[in-house]
Amino acid sequence: MKSKSLHKGDEVKWQTSQGKTSGKIVRKLTAPRKIKGHKVAATKDDPQYLVESEKTGEQAAHKPEALTRKRKSP
Repeated sequence: MKSKSLHKGDEVKWQTSQGKTSGKIVRKLTAPRKIKGHKVAATKDDPQYLVESEKTGEQAAHKPEALTRKRKSP
């Protein structure tokens, strides 16, 4: 599957156990790391994105296929 073209600052939405939420891309992750005690298995070939929730300000890593770019209002 081809990776989505997402960039820092892009507004995105994603599904959580509490429902849909939205926020912004903070950065593209291309190396393994821990975020809030959770292992993120990101690599250059399989990147993930660090996103910040618009509602709570919390940050979490998501795979590109879990994120949808929000449409800009005209």
